[in-house]
Amino acid sequence: MEGAMEMKQSKFKRICVFCGSSPGKKSSYKEAAIELGRELVSRNIDLVYGGGSIGLMGLISQAVFDGGRHVIGVIPKTLMPREITGETVGEVKAVADMHQRKAEMARQSDAFIALPGGYGTLEELLEVITWAQLGIHDKPVGLLNVDGYYNSLLSFIDKAVEEGFISPNARHIIVSAPTAKELVENMEEYEPQHERVASKLNWEIEQLSYPANYEILR
Repeated sequence: MEGAMEMKQSKFKRICVFCGSSPGKKSSYKEAAIELGRELVSRNIDLVYGGGSIGLMGLISQAVFDGGRHVIGVIPKTLMPREITGETVGEVKAVADMHQRKAEMARQSDAFIALPGGYGTLEELLEVITWAQLGIHDKPVGLLNVDGYYNSLLSFIDKAVEEGFISPNARHIIVSAPTAKELVENMEEYEPQHERVASKLNWEIEQLSYPANYEILR
């Protein structure tokens, strides 16, 4: 059909996207959220995200939903009045707190991407990077560096490598690119280079040894 989106095959079934509940000041941030949504659709990838209907969250979820892919939003019950306005799209999973939100988003996803965002986006991004370093997962972590938004963060990480706080191999956990197409392509080719603190299997066994109601405090 004329104008139809070209479909590409991907090894990812679902990608979790961290992003702001605000749209940001530049129109390029909004455009990047829509572009990423369309890139996921073109590769038959479903979206897992923070469940909000406002800001960049609302834009990417609507783009993926409009493209015919499944959308899973995971949101703490206490944030629903603040981050959901009007109708939501796709499936909404309400959870008890932020810890459950991040755990469920990670469980549902094959990879992670961060669009521009604030404290919450940064915290989610750094946690999944840390989980990769520890060996809890081996899923790719992507940074969509729209208009150089994350240049300062990447410079900080490079400084941490230079000063001996992050190993050079662990620096490669982060896959970054300025466009959605380039980022997803790079993530498709990602192979871990860092030495994990423990194997994924050992982490899973360790978790199973705790009581069902045990929650690791961070």
